[in-house]
Amino acid sequence: MRAVIDTNVLLVANEQHGDVSPECVRECVRRLQMMQSSGVVVIDDGYRILREYQSKTRVNPPKGVGDVFLKWLLRNAGRSNRVQTVAVTETAADEFAEFPDLVLQARFDPPDRKFVSVAYTHSDRPPIWQAADCKWLDWWPALAAHGVQVDFLCPADTCRFYAGKFPGKPVPALPRSEMP
Repeated sequence: MRAVIDTNVLLVANEQHGDVSPECVRECVRRLQMMQSSGVVVIDDGYRILREYQSKTRVNPPKGVGDVFLKWLLRNAGRSNRVQTVAVTETAADEFAEFPDLVLQARFDPPDRKFVSVAYTHSDRPPIWQAADCKWLDWWPALAAHGVQVDFLCPADTCRFYAGKFPGKPVPALPRSEMP
């Protein structure tokens, strides 16, 4: 199993997102622990993803599952069988040459563009694990057209947040997911 992991997965596992369901927290915890036991995390060679994790979690002392995961990730960063890095080229702040769709990049949340660029650049095109950021519901079809898959770990929560954030707008369909 290989994945690019959005920061919100760590935050939900840390119980730093008060609006998610207990099921969502359990799923994020399960996925992070599964990744630690047998997975490969994919990050960028400039460590932008790691820096974002570090700015939003605590490693010393770790308090939650997301913090423990980050500590594990930092310890394993030099082991390519656990953590793989890909080169991405930042052409401007939060803009990447490797982002697969220039039109979508302009509409995409700037801090989230690195996750897409990393997934797209890696030779295996690992999925992006997304916990509860509902804006990804609008973006996943265009990403999928370029071979980038989004794995919504908390689909019920994500759809609920979308309905609340965009009232009157129909909730987009979710991609088919294969549960690890």
